[in-house]
Amino acid sequence: MTSALGSVRFSVLDRSRVRRGQSLSAALRETVEFARLAEAWGYHRFWVSEHHSVPGVAGSAPMVLAAAVAAATARIRVGTGGVMLPNHQPLVVAEQFGVLESLYPGRVDMGLGRSVGFTDGVRRALGHDKGDAEDFDAQLTELLSYFAHGRRGVHAWPAEGLRIPAFLLATGSGAQRAARFGLPLVIAAVGSEDRMVEVIERYRAEFRPAAPGTMPYVVVSGSVAVADTTPQARRLLEPEAWSTAHSRTRGAFPPLIPPSEIDALTMTERERRIFDEALRDQLYGAEDEIATQLERLVTRTGADEILVHTSTYDRAARLDSHRRLARVIGLPRDPADAWDRRGAAA
Repeated sequence: MTSALGSVRFSVLDRSRVRRGQSLSAALRETVEFARLAEAWGYHRFWVSEHHSVPGVAGSAPMVLAAAVAAATARIRVGTGGVMLPNHQPLVVAEQFGVLESLYPGRVDMGLGRSVGFTDGVRRALGHDKGDAEDFDAQLTELLSYFAHGRRGVHAWPAEGLRIPAFLLATGSGAQRAARFGLPLVIAAVGSEDRMVEVIERYRAEFRPAAPGTMPYVVVSGSVAVADTTPQARRLLEPEAWSTAHSRTRGAFPPLIPPSEIDALTMTERERRIFDEALRDQLYGAEDEIATQLERLVTRTGADEILVHTSTYDRAARLDSHRRLARVIGLPRDPADAWDRRGAAA
């Protein structure tokens, strides 16, 4: 492992992506099994996400899924990347995290975002609209108050008094908000890496400690694919890139399809542009290439942690990619773990 990576944590975000022909329940079970392997390979955290009425994503209830992950593991930190706070009442979110932390003390993270539904229909079904995201500061203040001392005589038992780390996703003005609230920031290179670096620098400059000794903490999120060769690694990222292009041109995020079928597609100019952009800022290659790319990313961003959220059609190849990555960065592997290249725990 190179020197720049020596003090950086590595974690996993899994969105419970669905492959074409796969049941939603199978995708969720795969997430739980993936968490077991991530723990055995030495990753620091395992996070799940929140998506509603998305055909290609099974993870709609992150707190329920996080509880299943925590129950199936013993050491790895478990959390959300994230719970979309405008979709929920802060009291209920505090209570849910309080229950999870009470059952699995010292292992729970609270990742929060400000998105509210994907379409007007979803927002109506959730009982919210885009305006709810504008009140995010008030919602976040209310949520955090339930962990401190309650609010207006209301107590979010058993959350009150528990110290659950809160992270903010850098959507919209999320970085400035994280700095204002003195919270860790989770950010991805959406648009460009240059823009991400600018946002990180501003976050650090504007950071206001929420408590004595609190320091800025940056989690850089991105896809990382490792294979025998660079072309093979790039192929792993193509199914997710195509789903992104499909969703932005046709309004629905579909299940993943094999790269061979993507090759046969005739993309419009706009689809091709989005497809290429989705691959542009991702990290992929053989093991030595990935080590170099990661060292450059960490050096440039000063990241405290890398959150890997790689999805692909081939489940075995994805698991093997994460196993290889753990080896590249020198994570301490559980000696009881047995893994073969067929993608199964022996």
